[in-house]
Amino acid sequence: MGVPATHEFFVDPARCIGCNACVQACTECDTHKGYAMIQLDIVDRASSPQTIPVVCMHCDSPTCAEVCPADAIKRTADGVVQTARKPRCIACNNCVLACPFGVPKMNTGMRLMMKCDMCYDRTSVGKKPMCASVCPSQALFFGTASEIERLRPSSRPVRTFRFGEQVVTTRVHLMVPRRSAPAQIDVLGALAGAPLGSAGTDRSDPLLAAMDGGLA
Repeated sequence: MGVPATHEFFVDPARCIGCNACVQACTECDTHKGYAMIQLDIVDRASSPQTIPVVCMHCDSPTCAEVCPADAIKRTADGVVQTARKPRCIACNNCVLACPFGVPKMNTGMRLMMKCDMCYDRTSVGKKPMCASVCPSQALFFGTASEIERLRPSSRPVRTFRFGEQVVTTRVHLMVPRRSAPAQIDVLGALAGAPLGSAGTDRSDPLLAAMDGGLA
């Protein structure tokens, strides 16, 4: 079996309440050996309590796999990018440095790159990822496109991101305000903007709006 083609992973940053339930649940996934493969980032501690869950975006053309000299990182037929295979990983950190989303982490003790694999042991048999199963605000949602459209009428999923000249498409979707949703999100443009909460922040930018609580 594999992850059903009808089911997608959606991240809705504005709904994140910083409870860390996802982080704790991730450590309990059978394949993670007690390590959390999700992290909770504070967007701008000085001006906002807003947090955002960071998971692997499962790129259609994963940069981490492309730069791996040992061919340790595999992408399954259903679009899930797996943690590096222990027998092949040489702990070179190429994947850590290359990922545009900053997701892979090197476990120096194990000499192994570990990252979110969308709880493949669960999703491949029809269950939700651990993080999505416990998220009280549904900032992390695993389901169908029709379900998310019904639950988020003011938002729209986007899965195309621009990093300078590089355009990345992903299996995981980011929910952004429908009123300003572009075909793709300019990540570097958003990061170059004024700090969240300042007078100069461009609220029309979908990524900033999403992180700053601009979603319904």
